[in-house]
Amino acid sequence: MSWLVLCSLFFYGWWNPSYLYLILFSMIFNYAVGMMLGNGGLQRTRKYILAIGVAINLGLLGYYKYANFFVKQVNEAFGSNYHLDTIILPLAISFFTFQQVAFLVDAYHHETKEYNFLHYCLFVTFFPQLIAGPIVHHGEMLPQFSRESIFKFNYKHISVGLFIFTIGLFKKVIFADHVSAYATPVFSAAEIHASLTFFEAWGGALAYTLQLYFDFSGYSDMAIGIAYMFGIKIPINFNSPYKSANIIEFWRRWHITLSRFLRDYLYFALGGNRKGKFRRYMNLFLTMFLGGIWHGAGWTFILWGMLHGIYLIINHIWRKIRFEILKCSKETGLFETITARTITLLAVIIGWVYFRAETVSGANHLVVTMFGGNGISLPTGLRSVFGDKLEGLGIVFKGMFGGSSANFGEGMVWIAFLSIIAIAAPNSQQFISPAYQKTILRINRKIPVFGIFLGTALYYIFINLGSKAEFLYFNF
Repeated sequence: MSWLVLCSLFFYGWWNPSYLYLILFSMIFNYAVGMMLGNGGLQRTRKYILAIGVAINLGLLGYYKYANFFVKQVNEAFGSNYHLDTIILPLAISFFTFQQVAFLVDAYHHETKEYNFLHYCLFVTFFPQLIAGPIVHHGEMLPQFSRESIFKFNYKHISVGLFIFTIGLFKKVIFADHVSAYATPVFSAAEIHASLTFFEAWGGALAYTLQLYFDFSGYSDMAIGIAYMFGIKIPINFNSPYKSANIIEFWRRWHITLSRFLRDYLYFALGGNRKGKFRRYMNLFLTMFLGGIWHGAGWTFILWGMLHGIYLIINHIWRKIRFEILKCSKETGLFETITARTITLLAVIIGWVYFRAETVSGANHLVVTMFGGNGISLPTGLRSVFGDKLEGLGIVFKGMFGGSSANFGEGMVWIAFLSIIAIAAPNSQQFISPAYQKTILRINRKIPVFGIFLGTALYYIFINLGSKAEFLYFNF
């Protein structure tokens, strides 16, 4: 156990050893506060201790993540010239802060059952999920660290864990990194308000939608796979979110552990749905607003969170109209399901434009182009066939991808291929179900498909490791 904690700290410190003091202080401080909260005492005193503990956690997060942004906004608003040296964001500070805030709140409510310091350190630093999540809960992790079975070699754990890890690494290196080549040029062009075509704008937005999914779900799969090799089960973080039929369902499928935290420790703390409909909608909006701020210091993240807050409010109002006023059945037909999924995915894609863009102006430029603000350009060869009929509608024939340096002919193939996987293929959660595990192990005893898959997948991964990679969630 001690060795695993030391290895996890070494893993964390490899990027920037100077920030080891931060995570060490955070662990010692929160463990001590948790002990005080769990040992009882006067209710008023315990409230003060909890408030101080949460405030210090959020204060550190605020300083490292938002201080530069705050000073910049003050200077712009008041014409001042305050200067603050650029603060390098410590890795994973958002993740380990949220995990420990949840620990303190649960200790205050007497819901924590274990206070072994070594186990607590491993809960915070466990390297598979430390950098990019999932956001684990002490109640699902600490009991596992007490089991003797995790210290013994287990063929099933190694086989299934390696299988899931390889899927995650393949998602990241082959899928996410390749499709990013078609997102980055478009968003860069949008920032300088360069002329983009309708199809370039949609191509860039779709490419980023897929890049983000395969990047972050790939991280989560790798974390789940590595942890499973140790006999540790960490929670599923993605469940085919682009198959969602509404935004409520989307947030039950996308970044599941963050949605769980925001629901349990923010939405419910604000009152949830217990104080009337208006307060319920305001609580939803505030929860998503703060969720946007959690992702980054910038107006684009704030607008993304606000946008999803509005989406959720509209979704809840529509459900009320549909079921209580229109008396519609909960069962939906094929056409209605396809329509609902399409509308939901379009709303998500628009949100991702603001999430990815560096400035609100750049995001607005791209969204306007996506909705025909710069017209629609078709291949020049079609002018002779459709020119007379379509040019009067504002459609021009200057090529579909004229302004971008990216090869969007190839890009559209990637986008179509990855869209099919994201929308129709089985997900990692299905692959690690007991039925899939039994199938994998049974087939592997007869035919070396496991070795063939791993060998082939790892070969393609390693020959592509030299390409430029973006590590999206390291920024959060």
